[in-house]
Amino acid sequence: MRSITLRDPTRKMFNPGRDMERFINSMWGGNLGNQDEADSMCGTWVPPVNILEREAGVEITIEMPGVDAKDVEVTVEDGVLSIKGERHLEEAAEGEAYHRVESSFGAFERRFTVPTSVNPGKIEARFKNGVMTLALPKREESKPRTVKVKVEAN
Repeated sequence: MRSITLRDPTRKMFNPGRDMERFINSMWGGNLGNQDEADSMCGTWVPPVNILEREAGVEITIEMPGVDAKDVEVTVEDGVLSIKGERHLEEAAEGEAYHRVESSFGAFERRFTVPTSVNPGKIEARFKNGVMTLALPKREESKPRTVKVKVEAN
């Protein structure tokens, strides 16, 4: 019987996803995360995340190819958005054997602080083609608005 060679994505080396997460969090000044959250990426693999702020709200996109929507849980508690899930390794059928496994699999968890400008009760999630998109709408009072000021001349 041949042994399976598993890739260890958690080894301590240059991790562009983690490093970009830390960079983005430093740019946001802690509004969508902090150093503790960048280190709170738990699991045997960590799906990459993109965070985009728009006028209407914040959009978080998580790439999770090979993950079923039923295996993902999204919660908001005490101002922290948690995304938990698991990607399963397909079992080899009778008479089959993997010679190499380079795909990452297993459980993961990502956590982000929700800005106070976001209405947590209206967060929505869509899952399509292995990509989850979370829409975090801003509270009405947080949206930018223009106020016309009347100027009087003497």
